[in-house]
Amino acid sequence: MEMNFVGVAAAFATFLGVWMGHVAVRRIERNTIHLWIPIGLVLALGLGFVSLSLTTPNLILSAASGILAVTFLWDALEFVRQQNRIKHGHAPANPNNPRHAKILAEYPEATTFDWLNRDPRGSQYSADELAALKAGAK
Repeated sequence: MEMNFVGVAAAFATFLGVWMGHVAVRRIERNTIHLWIPIGLVLALGLGFVSLSLTTPNLILSAASGILAVTFLWDALEFVRQQNRIKHGHAPANPNNPRHAKILAEYPEATTFDWLNRDPRGSQYSADELAALKAGAK
């Protein structure tokens, strides 16, 4: 019986792409002043992986490259979506980044409070409790 590693390669590429993309988008968006630079680089990487996926004769490499291509192309969109999350106060702004400082000045919902940096308790927080958490962080 011949072993088929396409599924394993696809699973690994999916996990690696999604995990690294999520972390990278948050960190790069937080620190980059001009978003068009990382967006352009990620788009180029995505298109490069599309090209590799379409031209390689190796099925395993083609599957992994195709998954990474879609992940990179999606991450390019996520830079814009992450910026919108910051404008709405769903993600923390970096006051040391001039682009984020402008967002903090223009959007009253924007905050430097990181909603993910709190102890989970297993039940939902009330609006008053969330407001107290946010006020206590300032």
